[in-house]
Amino acid sequence: MTIPSRFSLLTLSLCLAACSTPPPPAANIEPPTTWQGPTQVAQPFPDQQWWRAFASGELDRLVERARHNSHDLAAAAARVRQAQASAVIAGAPLLPELRLGLDGSRQRLLRGDGNDQLDASSSERTSTSFGTRLSASYEIDFWGGLRASRDSALRSLAASRFDRQTVELTLTSAVADSYLQGLALEEQLRIARLNLGNARDVLALVEARERSGAATRLELAQQRSLVAAQERQLPLLEQRRQDNRVTLATLLGDPVQALPTSLDTLDALRWPSIGSGVPSELLGRRPDIAAAEARLAAANADIQVARAAMLPRLVLGADLGSGARTFANLLDSPYYTLTAGLTAPIFNNGRLSAARDLASARQQELLEAYRASILAGFADVEKALNAISGVERQRQWQDQEVEQARIAFDLAQQRYGAGAETLLSVLETQRTLYQAQDQQAQLRLARLQGSVALYKALGGGWQVQ
Repeated sequence: MTIPSRFSLLTLSLCLAACSTPPPPAANIEPPTTWQGPTQVAQPFPDQQWWRAFASGELDRLVERARHNSHDLAAAAARVRQAQASAVIAGAPLLPELRLGLDGSRQRLLRGDGNDQLDASSSERTSTSFGTRLSASYEIDFWGGLRASRDSALRSLAASRFDRQTVELTLTSAVADSYLQGLALEEQLRIARLNLGNARDVLALVEARERSGAATRLELAQQRSLVAAQERQLPLLEQRRQDNRVTLATLLGDPVQALPTSLDTLDALRWPSIGSGVPSELLGRRPDIAAAEARLAAANADIQVARAAMLPRLVLGADLGSGARTFANLLDSPYYTLTAGLTAPIFNNGRLSAARDLASARQQELLEAYRASILAGFADVEKALNAISGVERQRQWQDQEVEQARIAFDLAQQRYGAGAETLLSVLETQRTLYQAQDQQAQLRLARLQGSVALYKALGGGWQVQ
């Protein structure tokens, strides 16, 4: 009795070990303790409606419309439903399969005496029969292949859900970024029109001085050239603004004709304060990293599926049925049948071992992709923090540059009108003022876009449930 008991315990232990899916390999990437760029640790971490921190009701409405109307987001939701159906299909073999059949047949011998394969004969030329059958089949999951297949499908379902969150985060970030670009182009258009007005005022002054003989034709041609250059900037900026509107409308899932005109200004938006947390928190707050981890776990389960396919399979079956020559007596002769079938692969020309090697290579690929996604997440946050810090330092000096450029232009214009300055100085101060104002608008845009990039890099307030 001792040897069979040991054998039974050993067999049971092996079966239980085979039925449990081993954990996937670890990424073995140690997160840094702190971010290298300047952070605001005291600020709260972003929530899932991070775009409201910009205090723009117009941006809030655009983001909500994109979330409800985006075709990319709807396609991602459909992929989640596909994964849900696949998970149900993969989990179905873990329980017995039942089938019910009801059949009837009528056979008539047209001529001759018939043969032993026919129910009808020369003495009874017509034969009628009815039958019913309830069948059950069940594969015993000795090696855990069926459970691993279900686990793989569930992990793939989780990855699909994380992918949908990634699509939504990418969509909202793209809407916010495109909206900010539109406001910046409106600001640049306002600056261009203002500078065009200044250039025309100077041109009127040069024309008056040229008529009185105090200015040369060269000075007049130079100022007219500057006015023409300013005129050329307007249609260029208007073209860019229209392209931006088309892009934003596409993100919203609407034609550009349905996009309302923006009433906000770049200066009216609030600068959000964003808490970046510590790097280790990022692993549970980025849906793309969570999706990569889920795919790695699914690939790990696929290896066990491939290994189980190389081992014998035991399928149990049971039939309960009845038959009669008349429908009224259908249940008078019940019967049952029990079956058991054991199948094992003998020769398949290396197909099963190649499937196992394929699953192992797939797991290694996804492990490297998981590691890459973690490092990419760290890099995204560092770049966003660095961009915000760099732009902030530039803006402090840019505001002073614009103020001084405006003073210089006003003085040069006044002195030229009084004949105490040459037109060259006026032209130079005009160009300097325009460039400084345009750069100021671009830095404001870059600062706001840096906040959007940081929100996106931190996962937009998403976290693993």
